[in-house]
Amino acid sequence: MRWKTGRRSENIEDRRGSGFGGLSRSSGRTYGVGRRVSVGGGLGTIVVVVVLLFLGVDPTVLLSQLDQTPMEQPAQRQTPANQDALADFVSVVLADTEDTWTTIFSEQGKRYSDPRLVLFSGMTRSACGLGQAAMGPFYCPADQKVYIDLVFYDELRNAFGAPGDFAQAYVIAHEVGHHVQNLLGISDQVQALRSRSTKVEANALSVRLELQADCFAGLWANRADKARDILEQGDVEEALNAASAIGDDRLQRQSRGTVTPDSFTHGSSAQRVRWFKRGLESGQLSACDTFSSNKL
Repeated sequence: MRWKTGRRSENIEDRRGSGFGGLSRSSGRTYGVGRRVSVGGGLGTIVVVVVLLFLGVDPTVLLSQLDQTPMEQPAQRQTPANQDALADFVSVVLADTEDTWTTIFSEQGKRYSDPRLVLFSGMTRSACGLGQAAMGPFYCPADQKVYIDLVFYDELRNAFGAPGDFAQAYVIAHEVGHHVQNLLGISDQVQALRSRSTKVEANALSVRLELQADCFAGLWANRADKARDILEQGDVEEALNAASAIGDDRLQRQSRGTVTPDSFTHGSSAQRVRWFKRGLESGQLSACDTFSSNKL
């Protein structure tokens, strides 16, 4: 991916090395209504949340429980030296999503509001509760921030077998896709439907929400490449490999040897690849309507 000459975002909040996002037990908290959170952004999660999902446990409950647990202020953490280049890369990708979505929203007669991206180490406070590195990247609609511990990229490469800078860019683009859904009112509509649905129906709605975020990530790649020529040979394959690596069916098969489609919350590998490619190939917002599609 051609990124080094790209613009850097001013919407990066670096909390690395500052304990729980720089907040002590006595420094107060801010919470959004209902503490909704787009956990793991559909890139799946690392071991803790993957296991919870397979056991039928809502990871947002973990957030709430952890947030109510008394904790001592941790010692200052040292930021790994190799993360400096990653942080710079993330800043460029975020800036590119800002430029791309500003243009797309303008075409729709709307105004795009940039999200902030929080870099943290280990755990941090969010308006949705306590975020942990073990959850993977997530978006909190209550504060309109994307959260990521850059150690996740090691997991993406080593545990999920999805290396490459464009696979890493896909992570950010997917989470920003959840921000787009929030701005368009899609997230609120889905949350309202899920609140009066059965568990199976709620899972199905979550799958459509996650697949749309995958499609939005592909849409960003299409528009960014046309505008700024960012894609190099092999980049698309890196993103498709990442999308496939974290499909619900593949994760379930690796974890327990069986697959239970009714428990899917993010979509199968084939579905995630299909919707990323749809956004990538079309470059149109209308192509990402997963909620009206008969075939996922």
